Amino acid sequence: MEASRRRSLVGINRKSKRALDMNEHEDDDDVAAADEESDDVKVWDTLSNGFKRAQLLLDRNRDLIQRVNDNHRSRIPDNVARNVSLINEINGNISRVMEIYSDLSLNFTKSFNERPSTAKNGDTTTTTTTGS
Repeated sequence: MEASRRRSLVGINRKSKRALDMNEHEDDDDVAAADEESDDVKVWDTLSNGFKRAQLLLDRNRDLIQRVNDNHRSRIPDNVARNVSLINEINGNISRVMEIYSDLSLNFTKSFNERPSTAKNGDTTTTTTTGS
């Protein structure tokens, strides 16, 4: 009777240890998921802020283009002369929008590449590239 009791206690201890190990892994998974979610929020905030900045510049360009058109239609020499500076500002804004989009692309790519691989249950994905 004593031997069977010892065996059952050993079995219980092993089961308890396995349960503790599983709980530790679940806790690690929860922390990793929280970190990943936090990273997702940062990425989306960065994208959102970048798109807002670009949209402000594009809206400004729309207004500038309208002024250039109005100046051109007026055929008043001073107004037409002002178009040079307005067009220069439009070109500068376009350059800044291109920089913003380029930075967003680089930041997004960097964030995506820094993510740890999250293959679970043996699921894997492969990416193949073909050269043309």
